[in-house]
Amino acid sequence: MKKKLGVVSSLLMAGALVLGGCGSSNTSTGEKGDKMYTIGVTQIVEHPSLDAAFEGFKKALAENGFKEGDNVKFDVQIAQGDPNNNATIASNFVSDGVDLIFANSTPSAQSALNATKDIPIVFTSVTDPVGAELVEALDKPGVNIRGTTDSHPEAISKTIDFMVNQVKAKKIGVIFNSGEQNSVVQVDEVKKVAEAAGASVVEVSVSTSAEVKQATESLIDRVDSIYVPTDNTVVSALESVIGVANDNKIPLFVGELDSMKKGAVAASGFSYMDLGYETGLMAVEILKGKKKASEIPVALPQSLKLMINKEAAETQGLKVEDSWTEFGEFYTGE
Repeated sequence: MKKKLGVVSSLLMAGALVLGGCGSSNTSTGEKGDKMYTIGVTQIVEHPSLDAAFEGFKKALAENGFKEGDNVKFDVQIAQGDPNNNATIASNFVSDGVDLIFANSTPSAQSALNATKDIPIVFTSVTDPVGAELVEALDKPGVNIRGTTDSHPEAISKTIDFMVNQVKAKKIGVIFNSGEQNSVVQVDEVKKVAEAAGASVVEVSVSTSAEVKQATESLIDRVDSIYVPTDNTVVSALESVIGVANDNKIPLFVGELDSMKKGAVAASGFSYMDLGYETGLMAVEILKGKKKASEIPVALPQSLKLMINKEAAETQGLKVEDSWTEFGEFYTGE
């Protein structure tokens, strides 16, 4: 069951002894008499990509002998986009002596690492692990932390190239939370790629999901297209962006496939389910004692592809061209 903070404040703060590495002082036994592992799951907000990553994570564990209810339980905490909640969640996991922390997003991973250098942490949905100071380098994970990044080196350039050269975008509006380090990195890349292609970028920053609709409306008549990076704050309120884009015929492009499916024209991306699965395999190695968190480099996503939502494109005023299949593939709704 997912718990959302404010609900987190009701978590027990019993003084469980935190052991170094994997394992806790309050570990019980499961239905089959095996050791019952507790995994703390910290996630900044709920949205389809992060949720899919968690499902992939659980699938990897289940397929490798760690089945929920048998020998593993998940304490799932949603921070509702609040950094203070993130810190509280991480502190509670340390106090509870969980066996491993699964940190699903950059701010979640940062809070977890700030809270413990002993409990193993595996992260995913992190755009820039080095810039976020989670690891020294992709091939040099920290003492107790490792994971997967959702940053593919060609993802942004592939989407911006499609926007500029196929959709003829000249002024691209970008909506993001400047407090999310992962988003700042992406916006810098968007500006670099767009300007090199002859387009300009108009930035609009928000701090909460409640501000997203107004920020999007501020772009009307100022831009001819909109790009939303994998920003947790904006994606959690993506319906409001889609509504403004539809009503004003402004083509919307996004940073991942789940958001594209909800009503954006296109995205270059990969399966967050697969990304979470890869992270789950890392957790399996740690729980089985095969490797320490510091022994395997950060993994990058595989199978990048440009997906185009024909229905969204038409709704947002674009004429869909058959030639677009030379650059990507049409989303069929499956």
